Amino acid sequence: VQLQASGGGRVQPGGSLRLSCAASGGTTVRGWYRRAPGKQRERVARITTGDNTDYADSVKGRFTISRDNAKNTVYLQMNGLKPEDTAVYYCYAGFSQIYWGQGTLVTVSS
Repeated sequence: VQLQASGGGRVQPGGSLRLSCAASGGTTVRGWYRRAPGKQRERVARITTGDNTDYADSVKGRFTISRDNAKNTVYLQMNGLKPEDTAVYYCYAGFSQIYWGQGTLVTVSS
């Protein structure tokens, strides 16, 4: 199983980024966590196999998680980014065993 995360970068407050997580090896991407400097890991968003979604309160209304089944890829569209969104974002997959992507850094700064 491999998860390839991409799309991070540096953006100004109010800007947007789209993260992608492509899975191979027969697993299903379930969502995203993030870890900000000096803070605990936080689940950002998740999506079920039936495409139900839920979000951390801190990102509701700004982030959207979606899935492309043909590409076995999950996306995280992040709009209205704030400095407090700065973190390394990790996608995860699997059920009985959890797999993690390599992390992609998002920096929100002017």
